[in-house]
Amino acid sequence: QIQLVESGGGLVQAGASLRLSCVASGDTFSNYAMGWFRQAPGKEREFVAASPWSRTRHYSDAVKGRAMLSRDDAKNMMSLRLSNLKPEDTATYFCAAGTEWTTATMSSPSSYNYWGQGTQVTVSS
Repeated sequence: QIQLVESGGGLVQAGASLRLSCVASGDTFSNYAMGWFRQAPGKEREFVAASPWSRTRHYSDAVKGRAMLSRDDAKNMMSLRLSNLKPEDTATYFCAAGTEWTTATMSSPSSYNYWGQGTQVTVSS
């Protein structure tokens, strides 16, 4: 099965940018639809962005226009660049991999079988 490790989080000021990375191992990366989620304390896990097997990208309304997801199947990695960060972006960010994925269900955590441990992003005002 695939294992996922995120990195790149940190403490930044509002307006800054961050690039989060997710490195996969243990299975063929291209077999999976990939997603980014985030979870703030006391809140449910929230969809951020997704990359299915095609070259399309999907973003939540909360980050649309500020996020760019990149995926490199040859390097078994995915990244998420977030710009113009806001305090409400503060959360633990998770990458996820799934095989039972559809456009209709891409924002549901249940569509993803495997998860990384998360990387913390804190945005100060």
